Amino acid sequence: MRRDVFQAIADPTRREILNMIAHQSLNVNSVTEHFDISRAAIYKHVKILTECGLVEVKQKGRERYCEAKLGKLGEVSDWIGQYRQFWETKLDALETYLNEIQTKPGIKTKSRKSGKQK
Repeated sequence: MRRDVFQAIADPTRREILNMIAHQSLNVNSVTEHFDISRAAIYKHVKILTECGLVEVKQKGRERYCEAKLGKLGEVSDWIGQYRQFWETKLDALETYLNEIQTKPGIKTKSRKSGKQK
């Protein structure tokens, strides 16, 4: 089954594994030590990360090292980007509206202390 990046980062354990190996390659035992789950469970998470292209496992002697390949996270960034533009547009419109009502004379606002109209 071919997995995508969104499936991989949906799980908090996999996100933490990515965070750990983004800074340095670690062997599977080192990764396992940081979690309260079995080594087999960590292997399953690593397998999913490998299937979607976020991790590459390299054999070095008898050890298997996990190396992050974070380029595929660009897909997530691109997807989020469309919503970033949406919210920036909405927030810019709100800022414009608030600036307009603050500069209009005679606008009555409630005082925080007394709750009375100014």
